[in-house]
Amino acid sequence: MVNIIHRIGIKASPEKVIAALSSISGLANWWTNEVSGDTNIGGKIEFIFRASNGDVKGSMLMQVEETNSNCVRWRCVDGPAEWIDTEINFELSQQDDQTILLFSHKNWREAVEFTAHCSMKWATFLLSLRDYVETGKGKPSPNDVKIDNWN
Repeated sequence: MVNIIHRIGIKASPEKVIAALSSISGLANWWTNEVSGDTNIGGKIEFIFRASNGDVKGSMLMQVEETNSNCVRWRCVDGPAEWIDTEINFELSQQDDQTILLFSHKNWREAVEFTAHCSMKWATFLLSLRDYVETGKGKPSPNDVKIDNWN
């Protein structure tokens, strides 16, 4: 199994970061602006990614496995084949004047070119999350940082 792991410091309280990770409006302000669903444990959240012309580039359906004061965890139940049954974790800790977010996207079946693309995209979206929490303005899709010809 292959895992994507990133670490980022955010100058905000863990409560503010958790709100950005566990509410529809929070998620829409840093990952993709087209989010809907149920953020309660056992609920499903749908994320749709569009090109600037409105064409759907991809979508994911996440089941909420855990949400508490220092962790949000999802399992992908629909989306790209490589994502099905992978687990996405956001784990928080307070260190000095920052909330440290340890992100992981676990249990990829194999490392493929799409894994590399997704790792880089997760990095850009985590920077978007930090911007949103710290300044109130993130860069969710379709206004995200473009990294290659796949987005």
